[in-house]
Amino acid sequence: MDSVVATNSLEQVPEAARADEAGSLLKPFEVHVQASSLDRFRPGLTAAEWEALQSHAEQAREGMSGRTFWNVNSTARGGGVAEMLPGLLAYGRGAGVDTRWMVMRGTPGFFHITKRLHHALHGSRGDGSPLGLRERACYEDVLRDNAEELLVLIRPGDVVLLHDPQTAGLAPALAAAGAGVVWRCHIGCDVPNEEVERAWAFLAPGLAAARLAVFTRAAYVPPMLADRAVVIQPSIDIFAVKNQPLEPAVASAILGHIGLVGRSPDPPAPVFTRMDGVPARVSRGADIVRLGAAPAPDVPLVVQVSRWDPLKDPVGVLRGFALLLKQSPCLRAELVLAGPSVTSVADDPEGAATFESVVAAWREQPRFLRQRVHLACLPMVDPEENAAIVNALQRHAGVVVQKSLKEGFGLTVTEAMWKARPVVASAVGGIQDQVHHEVEGLLVRDPTCLPEFAAAVRRLLEEPRLSARLGTQAHEQVRARFTAVRHLSDFASLLRRLDIRGG
Repeated sequence: MDSVVATNSLEQVPEAARADEAGSLLKPFEVHVQASSLDRFRPGLTAAEWEALQSHAEQAREGMSGRTFWNVNSTARGGGVAEMLPGLLAYGRGAGVDTRWMVMRGTPGFFHITKRLHHALHGSRGDGSPLGLRERACYEDVLRDNAEELLVLIRPGDVVLLHDPQTAGLAPALAAAGAGVVWRCHIGCDVPNEEVERAWAFLAPGLAAARLAVFTRAAYVPPMLADRAVVIQPSIDIFAVKNQPLEPAVASAILGHIGLVGRSPDPPAPVFTRMDGVPARVSRGADIVRLGAAPAPDVPLVVQVSRWDPLKDPVGVLRGFALLLKQSPCLRAELVLAGPSVTSVADDPEGAATFESVVAAWREQPRFLRQRVHLACLPMVDPEENAAIVNALQRHAGVVVQKSLKEGFGLTVTEAMWKARPVVASAVGGIQDQVHHEVEGLLVRDPTCLPEFAAAVRRLLEEPRLSARLGTQAHEQVRARFTAVRHLSDFASLLRRLDIRGG
């Protein structure tokens, strides 16, 4: 599950700092989230839907009275967890629940291990490095330091939702202190293999202390957690900067300002509205690898926005687009592969190497192809500015693609669907729950098959009526299933189940 940034205003923190030099850098820090009222959802809901949301909010408020609902993950920006938490916690606070967000710290060695676990849970070898006693000692040492600091804040009876492999080992210490611990795994593999089993064996000692475990798909649940598993699918915040309405001319102006498309004559200001309602202007540029000029504003763009992760297969997207142009050299379209600045995501040590592999694959292409492919590292200093850029890019796109080899759940797919953009995505993992083939988008059955990918993209570029129909149906799919309204109701049910299990 990946997207580029968290879309709420976050305090600026030195996440990229490493802990080699001082243990103090292993102290977790809090990301402060302002409350948002649930009233903003009311105009888009039926009377029954609004009544149900209010009822779930009241149940959660009463059940959590005098207690805090903590979320702990490993980065405040970059990736799907950091993308979802700001909105969900803000609405939780707006509903009267004391929700808080803590970000743990780690060393480079720790994040290398957890990235290896990330790949393994997807069924992939990653770099093939070991997950033995030495790695377990490193993992547990880092988490022991973080747990000591968290235990100063977390009280008996509080609820702690731990996210993904980075935090799983915190469960025993927090449970021993009297907290109700839930672990949420945002990734998984539909058909488990030896790598998946290796990851679960590594994580098992920590997870034994979790009362419940939350998964995106039932297929991701391992036997050892089957009696404690809950399925909750992710969602997007439709009111976040990344998803707020944006006029086409303003989207084009933002992309023109950062250098991704050519500037239109007399463009409007490249502006957006922050989460606190204050108008703001995109002021930074993107770092772009390209040959020649930016595409004209009216050129259809094929766009993939993701972290620089080999499982997102950006090299495969590039080569699939190259095949498309080889087969249809007169097709008027250009490709944008966009991701975060490669040094900005603290818990992803592979970003820079993956980006370099994409640049190397781009350099292998003939000149005419390199002139129509643009590799963009988007600025991350201001998360809301970055969200506005991603919003503009997705809304400007002719086709949004997500050619993942593995995917827990495609938040970027959901974002594009909300914007009624036609989507081509791999039929893997949670994407299969988001998109039904030829209903809300086109699915590529074999994510490694470049001809199938190229044919799907060509079809959407050449059939505007099909693209419009899929986009309309995709927007309705998100409205019905993948917004915070459903997600918050799921959380209310989770809290009831947690209290029943805690007895």
